[in-house]
Amino acid sequence: MNHLFCFGFGFSASTLAARLAPKGWKITGTSRSEAGAGAIRAKGFGTHVFDGSKSLPLGALDGVTHLVISAPPSDAGDPVLRVMGDEIAARAAQFTWAAYLSTTGVYGDHQGGWVDEAAPLQPAGIRGQRRVDAEAAWLAIPGLAVHLFRLAGIYGPGRNAIVSLREGSARRVVKQGQVFSRIHVEDIAGVLEASMAHPSPGRAYNVCDDEPCPPQDVISYAARLIGVEPPPLEDFETAELSPMAKSFYGESKRVSNARVKRELGYRFVYPSFREGLAGLV
Repeated sequence: MNHLFCFGFGFSASTLAARLAPKGWKITGTSRSEAGAGAIRAKGFGTHVFDGSKSLPLGALDGVTHLVISAPPSDAGDPVLRVMGDEIAARAAQFTWAAYLSTTGVYGDHQGGWVDEAAPLQPAGIRGQRRVDAEAAWLAIPGLAVHLFRLAGIYGPGRNAIVSLREGSARRVVKQGQVFSRIHVEDIAGVLEASMAHPSPGRAYNVCDDEPCPPQDVISYAARLIGVEPPPLEDFETAELSPMAKSFYGESKRVSNARVKRELGYRFVYPSFREGLAGLV
């Protein structure tokens, strides 16, 4: 039996699990809390509490064939490698496929230009640098069939511009020349499954849709879909934004998904935010 073990069972990993479980896969996911583990258990999946402070119980990885690592790194480094790295390395031949879910933030700012997987890794901030370091550490494990998936801005059910508009939290902040890439969570799961069918250990893949665009365009389109007035345009230079929000505007690039299409033969269900948002409506 194929057995997928997810370190971190968030939006992307849980969507992949929901896709694979009906096909007979055994699924195990970790949560940082007992309450979160209980929610995973309620879905019929195996679970462990894992917060990066101590190892999993002895034998927790027995029979696991596929790994997904989505737990983010911190100042102390990658939490999975820190406490489970030695065991994973010792078991490397056991895993037929492993995925490290990274971010397109590893490329840094390209002033709206296109980047592909051959672009230099020049993150603009500490979060991006942590991802670069984590990628390198995972690739350095001898014999582990690890793949890197650099995810663009994720949206999907319950987490999208339509929800933001209805909650009153949507904003249209305009910064000249600013563009982002994004990806529907179902397409993340689809790309991961396609990679499982066509493994290429050590390979990196950009996971993003076909149409990078200014963020205010997404909000405007979502507003038209649900028949509401979009929020007013705000100039980035005068908009009141948190340091975290401002940091996202520090990078502007168009990310290419050509390798995913070419090498994995993946056809995007939601090739742009238009199809994605319409499906969510």
